[in-house]
Amino acid sequence: MATHWRSAALTVVAMGLVVGLVVGPVGAGAGAVYAGEHAGDAAVHTVSAPAATVPAPSPTPASDGFTQLTPAVTRQLDAAIKKVLAEAKIPGVIVSVSAPGKGEYVRSFGVADKATGAPMTPNLNMRIGSVTKTFAVTALLELVDEGKVGLDDPIGKYVDGVPNGDRITLRELAGMRSGLFNYSADEDFYKALTSNPERPFTPQELLGYSFKHPVLFEPNAEFYYCNTNLILLGLVVEKVSGVPLDRFIDREVVEPAGLKHTLFPTGPEFPSPHAQGYTNQTATGKVENSTDWNPSWGWAAGAMISDLPDMRSWAKTLATGTLLTPATQAQRLDVVDALPGTGYGLGIFNVQGWIGHNGSLPGYGSLVLYLPEAKATLVVLLNTDIGYQGQEPSTLFGEAITKIVTPARVYTLPAQPTP
Repeated sequence: MATHWRSAALTVVAMGLVVGLVVGPVGAGAGAVYAGEHAGDAAVHTVSAPAATVPAPSPTPASDGFTQLTPAVTRQLDAAIKKVLAEAKIPGVIVSVSAPGKGEYVRSFGVADKATGAPMTPNLNMRIGSVTKTFAVTALLELVDEGKVGLDDPIGKYVDGVPNGDRITLRELAGMRSGLFNYSADEDFYKALTSNPERPFTPQELLGYSFKHPVLFEPNAEFYYCNTNLILLGLVVEKVSGVPLDRFIDREVVEPAGLKHTLFPTGPEFPSPHAQGYTNQTATGKVENSTDWNPSWGWAAGAMISDLPDMRSWAKTLATGTLLTPATQAQRLDVVDALPGTGYGLGIFNVQGWIGHNGSLPGYGSLVLYLPEAKATLVVLLNTDIGYQGQEPSTLFGEAITKIVTPARVYTLPAQPTP
């Protein structure tokens, strides 16, 4: 879940829940992004439930809290999404909402490339930012199920030199309660990234930006969303498995989940077709194309790429725990209060009953959610991380959509105060 934090000197942009990867000044007016001439046009059709099962058009939710996706509701969704797109000046977005027996809504709006005006389409590959965390933590939990690691093991057992490493557990890292400083909030990191966005970073370099800062609080004392935690967990997976993290996730998570277009890049590679991404997290503060930035600076916290069909499938797999034992999945979903209306478990959140994660990194945003009682999925993929009125773009879409389809469970994500 990504949130902008502003202070006199810094802007922090999250790759995930509330704080994250990039820190630096944002110039006045840098949030203005041209939406393109196709901004109001949907690129694909909406598929509704069979006519015989669709009641008269009504926005009233059913007993499971999910509104039937009738033509009238489809029009409401179209209007709400177009409104967010125009007001927040977002280039393009892909949206999918579905629930068994309630219908399926799949649409794309706006442009995938501002230079050419090429429309956004549902088949494009996209960078998914902190949704990567759900894959990395799943990899760790698989090792827990195999008895190779314990959630209450101290990180110092696996990685040397971690502040409080003898007391911070793997569980606290996965639950964002370690107290470690977020490397992506370090000014030197920001300068290194924006001065040469194509350069590679190693996990050890990323940890170095964090470890030069004092810890923020004692282990498990507070919730603080921190990408440093995932870099450490990625190193644990590599050490215990003896396999590079990208290969382990592909072999043990992506393939068993049946995902066909999800990958963990080791460099700037980006399979076609893909949308161009736009960010103002740049050295100048001006909006630039960040499509080919090297995502190694996100690594286990945010480097992965996927597409709409895979993220729809992953939303259910993640929330229902089909790759894990029931006992381990129960621990994963045992959320701790993080923000008002929001709980965070082990690499997963629960926002008003919606289970999943969001992501944000320069140029891209994502939201991947599942509502168990309705067996509903909601996926949003977009090609900017530039916020609007203090909110992440994916949050704007998530709120607008859920106000219509689950009015009793509206996805809202408040900002986290600086610790």
